[in-house]
Amino acid sequence: MRMLDECHARGFLFKAIGGCNEEKRLVNQCLRGERIERTARNREEAKRKREKIEEKWREIDMES
Repeated sequence: MRMLDECHARGFLFKAIGGCNEEKRLVNQCLRGERIERTARNREEAKRKREKIEEKWREIDMES
């Protein structure tokens, strides 16, 4: 991200003609990897919560 900021500091024209495209691609690649990891963690957490809720409903159904 620092490289992209430094590239953007060169000026609007440099940025507008694609001078920062490689830096931007690298930042996007890194952020995509982090997003994929976060999504996987969130999915697993949601699955555990859902299983816990379903178990509670099964207990309620058995008591009824």
